[in-house]
Amino acid sequence: MIRSLRVRLMLGATALAVVFMLALLPVLQSTFRTALENVIEQRLGADAATLISAAQVDGERLAMPEQLPDEEFNLLDSKLIGLIFDRDGNLVWRSPSSGDQPTDYLPRYDGEGHEFLRHRNGQGIEYFVYDLEVDLLRGQAAAFSIVTMQPASDYQALLNDLDRRLWLWLGGALLVLLGLLWLGLTWGFGSLRGLSRELDEVESGKRDHLTREHPLELLRLTDSLNHLLEGERRQRERYRDSLGDLAHSLKTPLAVLQGVGETLAMNPGNREQAQVLGNQVERMSQQVSYQLQRASLRKSGLVRHREPLAAALDTLCGALDKVYRDKRVQVIRDLPANLQVPMERDALLELLGNLLENAYRLCLEQIRVSARQDEGGYELVVEDDGPGVPASQRERILKRGERLDSQHPGQGIGTAVVVDILDSYDGQLLLEDSALGGACFRIRLPG
Repeated sequence: MIRSLRVRLMLGATALAVVFMLALLPVLQSTFRTALENVIEQRLGADAATLISAAQVDGERLAMPEQLPDEEFNLLDSKLIGLIFDRDGNLVWRSPSSGDQPTDYLPRYDGEGHEFLRHRNGQGIEYFVYDLEVDLLRGQAAAFSIVTMQPASDYQALLNDLDRRLWLWLGGALLVLLGLLWLGLTWGFGSLRGLSRELDEVESGKRDHLTREHPLELLRLTDSLNHLLEGERRQRERYRDSLGDLAHSLKTPLAVLQGVGETLAMNPGNREQAQVLGNQVERMSQQVSYQLQRASLRKSGLVRHREPLAAALDTLCGALDKVYRDKRVQVIRDLPANLQVPMERDALLELLGNLLENAYRLCLEQIRVSARQDEGGYELVVEDDGPGVPASQRERILKRGERLDSQHPGQGIGTAVVVDILDSYDGQLLLEDSALGGACFRIRLPG
């Protein structure tokens, strides 16, 4: 299937142009043949007039000079033949150029004046024939048919050459036409390329909307896309505001329950119940945070955000170094300086934050973060030198949407959030053994 619109249009135009040229060819051939036959008729008519001017009538007998004014009638190897017939169709004179060639043409003396036709003799030779009837010669009554003939083969080479030239001219005209069509389509599609560039800028976040500097036929499309972009932006803002309001409204009663649990814990007799209450409140708080994060994971349909990876690592590592300052964790980076990841900033910070927090908490003293970009997309790797994850638990940890109460101990809820973030970006998370001795989380994102 041809996916290029310009190629489709070009193929359609080519097909129409070829059909037009093929239909035009027989018309031109017929026109040229008609024009050539008119020229032949005029020439043979002039030759017939030459014979009439040389003819004399003696009583009822025709007298012709030995040497005719037109030398072609006198030459034996000439192709021009002159014949004169009486009204009964009897041949009364033939030009020396006819030699001893058999002549089976019979004129019709019917008072029609003259006629131009093609005649094929018994040997299969075709002639152009001009037959002129005269009833007066040099002021004397006469009744003769003056006939001039010339083989059609003399003009066949000219006709073949004309046909060949027609093919060349039409072929050249077709190539020129196709070239002009291609240039015209290229110029016409310039507006589409401009629209494509603007869409790329919208996807990359360089502009908020499309301009109206496009052909009239595209303005409806650009206006619709602008309405879609604006509607999407407002929906995302309302969605985030609603989630923030929901989180705020849930945190307050959870904080009250946490306070009640602490109050109950002051009484030695209620300490066990208070501990159960505290654990359940903590689980509820984590589940609320998790579900709110999952609900907010929505990749934009039109806008493709890109965030510098190094800047995100600086922010996260700076915060985690303060939290785990007693461990003196060494973070090794192996990534291009200007690498940008196709994710929103909040999503990227949430994803890396969960993986780095796990790595900081479980490592002994070293973490390695590496990244690369290739034709297949992006790959980010977070490794540590901690205890690692048993192979039997990896599939369970990476299972999308795994709840807190079914998570592997020590992994918390962060891995499930990472899986959900990557799922919203069509990404993939793999858990392997690290060369450092601990766990290796490998992230793959499409380009």
